[in-house]
Amino acid sequence: MDLLTALELTLRKARAHGGVVRGLHESAKLIEKRVAQLCTVTSQITSSLLRLSALITTSTCLLFQVPRPSANGLLCKIDSEGNARKVVGCSCLVVKDYGEDTTALNIVKKHIESN
Repeated sequence: MDLLTALELTLRKARAHGGVVRGLHESAKLIEKRVAQLCTVTSQITSSLLRLSALITTSTCLLFQVPRPSANGLLCKIDSEGNARKVVGCSCLVVKDYGEDTTALNIVKKHIESN
């Protein structure tokens, strides 16, 4: 299983349990509360994302970078059949509850910790 597939499966499980928050403002609030477990941001850095990544370094949240905002949008809007729908760019999304421990989650965690 490759990394992006593992990330997609992890986010699908988290969405099923109501554990995914999208957007810069909502993500920052969860990171400040120390509730966030995983944060995916785009590699197209803006000043807001720089502040957010500085906030992440002070917390225990794991940071994962995706190549472009539409990739984050693809990951966070998946229907029950596994197809992406209504894809809109998303600069940041945060997982506050993984739902359950899966092999896909372990693959994502190992990749983040090794980098």
